[in-house]
Amino acid sequence: MHISAKADYAARALLELACEPSRPLTCEAIASSQQIPFRFLKSVVGELRKAGLVRSQRGCEGGYWLGRPAEEITLLDVARAVDGELISLRGEPLAGLDYPGAAMGLPGVWQRIEAEAAAVLGGATLASLLPADVLSGAAGRLPRDGAA
Repeated sequence: MHISAKADYAARALLELACEPSRPLTCEAIASSQQIPFRFLKSVVGELRKAGLVRSQRGCEGGYWLGRPAEEITLLDVARAVDGELISLRGEPLAGLDYPGAAMGLPGVWQRIEAEAAAVLGGATLASLLPADVLSGAAGRLPRDGAA
């Protein structure tokens, strides 16, 4: 299984947003914090917006927020939003895969791998991945930029 840079960057961006649910974050802030190329992140965030995983507001007070609570967004949602099929074979979905003769059992293995990967990713919400101090809303946390 290949985890794309898009899926990795999308998950990291969403986790940044989940850390600051009360205010919007800009792509610049997310890119800087997560060391993600800005232009690539901008297109990834556009795909997340189309999928309803983020919402945006324009203007000087604008930026991005999560489109749903962090408890309701799974890594499976993220992967499917930016990559479509979770696992494909030569660019085709596994659903209709059928091999003749000696290889007839192989499509079932690929499909089980996809189902198990979907179960793992579907069980991991953004909230479950956040550090404990973020979940508890620790008052002594440093600001995002690390300044005291």
